[in-house]
Amino acid sequence: MLLALELVVGRRTIWLPERWKRLPLAGESRQRLATTLLKLIRRLERFSRPRFRPLLDQHLSGSCSASSCWGMTVTAFVAPPFSGLDTLPSLGVVVLSLGFLMEDAVLAGIGLVIGVLGAVVVIGLGSLVLRWVRQLF
Repeated sequence: MLLALELVVGRRTIWLPERWKRLPLAGESRQRLATTLLKLIRRLERFSRPRFRPLLDQHLSGSCSASSCWGMTVTAFVAPPFSGLDTLPSLGVVVLSLGFLMEDAVLAGIGLVIGVLGAVVVIGLGSLVLRWVRQLF
């Protein structure tokens, strides 16, 4: 969420707290995760190519995507713990970000759709649970 907010306000240099900068990225479990993520990114690279690049070069599209990432991150954060509902909004953030990094507006759009669908599911199921709880009392 911090990075998304920094992008929304237009920061060109990412700021992170010093404590976060000192966190080690080594370790067996983190290494396995990094290896798996790199395999998935390589698969996406085969699909991805620069498409509609001028759309991504606009300041407005950067701010809108950063705002979308922030909203999807908040949605993933408020999803019930251990429900798996945070997966789609989180995946949407990753695919949207990769679309921008790979300069592929189609991939970014797919990420946006995934994230929005995830947000709809989280909000929809959350409202159903709230109604059910209210009926109990």
